[in-house]
Amino acid sequence: MTTTVRIGAAIVLLLALTSCANTIRGVGHDTANAVNATQAAGRSVDRAVQ
Repeated sequence: MTTTVRIGAAIVLLLALTSCANTIRGVGHDTANAVNATQAAGRSVDRAVQ
């Protein structure tokens, strides 16, 4: 393999890994938001029952 191909492959690999990290962080934020919304809905229902 030529040096150019190796450098190109390394860049593609780094971009793929960076994209995965951003996706995992995004899913984490979405999950946290869903939990917060569920807890808020539970508190609203609890207040309505009382």
